[in-house]
Amino acid sequence: MAIYLWQGTDRKGAVQKGELEAADEAAVRSQLRRMKITPSKIKKKPKDLFENVSFLQPKVQTADVVVFARQFATMINAGLPLIQCLDILQSQQENKTFKKMLKEIKENVEAGSTLADALKKYPDTFDDLFVNMVAAGETGGILDTILERLSGYMEKAMKLKKQVKSAMTYPIIVLVIAVLVIGVILVFVIPVFEKMFSDFGGALPAPTQLVVNLSRFVKGNVVYMIVALVVFVFAVKRFYGTEKGRALIDDNILRLPVVGPLLRKVAVAKFTRTLGTMVASGVPILDGLDITAKTAGNKTVEAAVYNVRTAISEGQTMAGPLAQSGVFPSMVCQMVAVGESTGALDAMLSKIADYYDDEVDAAVDSLTAMIEPFMMVFLGATIGGLVISMYLPIFKMAGMVGG
Repeated sequence: MAIYLWQGTDRKGAVQKGELEAADEAAVRSQLRRMKITPSKIKKKPKDLFENVSFLQPKVQTADVVVFARQFATMINAGLPLIQCLDILQSQQENKTFKKMLKEIKENVEAGSTLADALKKYPDTFDDLFVNMVAAGETGGILDTILERLSGYMEKAMKLKKQVKSAMTYPIIVLVIAVLVIGVILVFVIPVFEKMFSDFGGALPAPTQLVVNLSRFVKGNVVYMIVALVVFVFAVKRFYGTEKGRALIDDNILRLPVVGPLLRKVAVAKFTRTLGTMVASGVPILDGLDITAKTAGNKTVEAAVYNVRTAISEGQTMAGPLAQSGVFPSMVCQMVAVGESTGALDAMLSKIADYYDDEVDAAVDSLTAMIEPFMMVFLGATIGGLVISMYLPIFKMAGMVGG
């Protein structure tokens, strides 16, 4: 079977195009006739020389999955059969990796597999949350509603992740540039001044001598410093890869000043949004907590959610274990208690998530506003201090000549 690219007009005269898999061109024409399309151009799709080289293929982004879920929901709501929806989505997908994936999913569904089981074979693209919600949608006959909720959830999760990344990216870039500039000054610029000062003779001012000594140290040990930095990063990464190391680092990250409270708010927003979406979609609470814990992104939060799950399985309510964890603010625990008592836990979790989304917005703005002047002072003090230190002997010599 080969893949053919086609172009033609439908019954309304509108130009349509796409691709079909068929044994030959005649089979393609036959399929197009059944689709009420008059073909004007049919040709075999050229083979991609690198299609079997995985690292050269485009990755499936979260945005691709969001668009897929939203379009899928619209088609199902319009009454199109599942197989036809998958066929249309596959034919108009531009990402080659995702296109191939959708083709295989369609084939699995045609062979009798459920959509959830077909999606489960691609865990890097469709996580446990996505698969379980689709399974709940298939069982309850509300797949279009579930897919719409999923796309909305993923869009908000993307926005949250983007906010945190933007807050962290600016100071990291400024800090890296500052270190590079200071390194260049110490290794290349200061030695030139040092040679000039040694030609004049005389004792250097204390700040200048300190900078010269620092320059000598950095220049003589720059290779060792780079190697030590690489080894340190590698060691931290390996340590974070262990269960104990990740738990320790994640716990300390939440305790950091300024950054810790922001990440705690992000964790609360993600937890309540994920669990609320799953409960509203009909996923059992224990399964929802299990999936929410796995997607928490922080071992401390994950452990707290698993403790809540264990308590609920033993007959307790959710609010009590949440409060005992020490991870979730008291307001969250109280609102969850109200949601449980009124039977509207999903709606309450959604309200908490909305509130903490706004809290994250405010925290990111506050962090950015605080970091900018701090970074400016840091850059001015370090680079300006180096420059002034190197000009002190020149001022001293100018004073001696003037005297």
